[in-house]
Formats: sequence, C-alpha cells, structure tokens
Amino acid sequence: MISLKTTENIVRMRRGGAVLARILDELSCRALPGVSTEELNDEALARMERYDAEPVLLGYQPTFARRPYPAAICTSLNDEVVHGIPSAARILREGDILGIDVSIGYEGMIVDSARTLPIGRVRAEARALLEAAQDALAAAVAASRSGAHLGDIGAAIESLARARGYGVVTALCGHGVGYAVHEEPMVPNVGVPGAGIELRSGLTLAIEPMFTLGSSEVVFDEEDGYTVRTKDGSLSAHFEHTVVITEDGSAEILTLPHPIE
Repeated sequence: MISLKTTENIVRMRRGGAVLARILDELSCRALPGVSTEELNDEALARMERYDAEPVLLGYQPTFARRPYPAAICTSLNDEVVHGIPSAARILREGDILGIDVSIGYEGMIVDSARTLPIGRVRAEARALLEAAQDALAAAVAASRSGAHLGDIGAAIESLARARGYGVVTALCGHGVGYAVHEEPMVPNVGVPGAGIELRSGLTLAIEPMFTLGSSEVVFDEEDGYTVRTKDGSLSAHFEHTVVITEDGSAEILTLPHPIE
C-alpha cells in the first residue's frame, strides 16, 4: 500500500534529511586511502549518536536476506553495486570508487541517501561514470512531479544511461520511504514514459540510479547474503536521494545539505 505523508511527516523528514546529508558529508571527508570500511561504519555510528539519529539499517532484515544486516551503513567498492558490508579487511586504496549508502531514523521518520566517491585520483572513465550516475539522479528528480508517472522516472534514468553508453542495473530499484526503510512503490531505473502509478503530492521516494561500465547484469553474494556485484566485474556507481512531491507539484530533495533546525 502506498502511503502519502502529512505536512508534519515531511517537516520531520526534511530535518532528518539535513542530518543525513551532514553525516554523508563527514563520512566523505574520511573516505581516504588507508582507511577501512569498518572505520567508516564506526564513524557513522558516532555521528548518528551525536545527531540523535537512529541507525535503522543495523539489525534490519529485508525479505530477501537470511540474517539481519550487521552494520549501520553499506559500503560498496568498485564492482560492488550496493549492500557491501563494512569490514576491517576492506582497506580503501588510491583509485578505488566507494559507494556509501545510509538510512537513518529521525523524529520517527526514515530518510535514505547514497553517493559514490572517488578515492584519491581515479581513472577518467571512473570519473565519467560517477558524473553520469549523478546526472541521472538529477534527471530523475526533474521528472518527478505531480501528474507524472513512475515510468517517467525510470525513463529519465534509462535514457541518460543509454545516451552515454553505460549499463543500468534493472535487478534493483528505488522505493518508497518514510514510515519504513522500504515502502511501496518500487521505483525502477528503466521505464516507459506515462506508465505506472501517477505521482501525487505527499509521495516520498528514494530514487537511486545504479550505472555500470559494462553489463547491467548483477550477482548476489551467497556467502554474506547482501553484497551485489556486477556480473562482469565492471565498476559500478550508485547515487540516491529521498524526494517528496510537494503541494505545488514539483519534487523537493529532502537529503540535500541545509542548516539543521
């Protein structure tokens, strides 16, 4: 069932989004060669405690998983698309790209955001991939407006991927968010303009394009039960924002940096 959020819900999600953006900014500054992904997770937990945010991913068990998620953030390196588990053994190296995906609870509401970072100096093709995925997120947000349809969001992402020659992951998608980490509707990264449900004021979505340098096919790690990698081992980039369809019909990004009230 799709839930539309009240004005008070959205105010709380906006405050939570500001907190989440600050946490991601601070983690981004710490993502340097020689740092382990476990250190980033520890830093995220400390920041969440400082800002009175709840680490909602820690202990969360989605329907596909055999066990609860064991960390507060997801850290996905290079060919890992999403859901990489932080580890003391995963040390960032010059030239890596790292996806950091964070969900927090704040004042009873949940917001979700992700970004993929260059670690030190990276290859030109990696930088172009990051730029394309970021541009796709901006295009998807621009397509999210009252009276548009879910298919318009996916079409905006898919069109940009095809135009720039990247694979777009179809086995994973965005989702509704707010009362829970994952809500209806699912938000595919491909689509047909005008298809799917109509977007309405109060709808809150986590939009998250995932691009690859090669094939769009992915594999799920059977050992840890969470990490998703590109099947061909190519690099992958993932960006995500939580947005709300506002009363004036446009989409507002709730997880952009702005002063915390």
